[in-house]
Amino acid sequence: MTGLEYFKQVYDVVPGWVQKMHDYNPVMLDHYTALRGAAMAPGVLSVKEKDILLVGMNAARHYARSMLYHTKGAIDGGATLEELIEYLLVAFNYGGEKALQIGLQSFDYALELTNTNAEKISHDASAREIVHYYSSFAKGDKSKTYFEKLSALLVTKDENALKQHLLDGNCVSSQMKYILMTGIYTTVLKNAETDYWAQQAREVGVEEAELAELGYICLLTAGIPAWFEISDALIQK
Repeated sequence: MTGLEYFKQVYDVVPGWVQKMHDYNPVMLDHYTALRGAAMAPGVLSVKEKDILLVGMNAARHYARSMLYHTKGAIDGGATLEELIEYLLVAFNYGGEKALQIGLQSFDYALELTNTNAEKISHDASAREIVHYYSSFAKGDKSKTYFEKLSALLVTKDENALKQHLLDGNCVSSQMKYILMTGIYTTVLKNAETDYWAQQAREVGVEEAELAELGYICLLTAGIPAWFEISDALIQK
């Protein structure tokens, strides 16, 4: 399969940036396609998990373009709207209210991809408004309780408790949320914080192989320097 065929299969159309890479240097596209194929292949993390982690990482660093590409991958891979919401919420822990606002673009796109008829809200909405909006998609008592506590913490402005609650397991496990936090700091090239979150991830049961696979997808979205950062945090085999 050629690079153009690969990306058409992934995105339904050949993105302009792919076409230009091919036009200027098709060998470069072949190498990039091979790298992407290896990084996104199923392993200890599933393809769905890799795509949805990339959604959360790019929302956190306010990079909507890549976030939207991987939203399609996540939904195509079987991610639910509830799962997507929680990854987008965790992005708040790094990117703040703006990350939640940018994340609404991902959620709007997911509604379209899943043919879900639901009201949309302004992308200028406050964090409290966005959390209230997302809570309307909660199913089951556990999830509703999760959002009730989240809303209460936004009212009391207990920032530390809020950030911790966003990492509590609900539809998405705590392990995946800690992997996401590690990935966020990896993609923004913050070495000490990457090391801290990798250690926190281990303490909640994340395996070293999962952190390594996280590093591969961080490389895709933030370049070789992202691998430099997470490689420092990985335990030598």
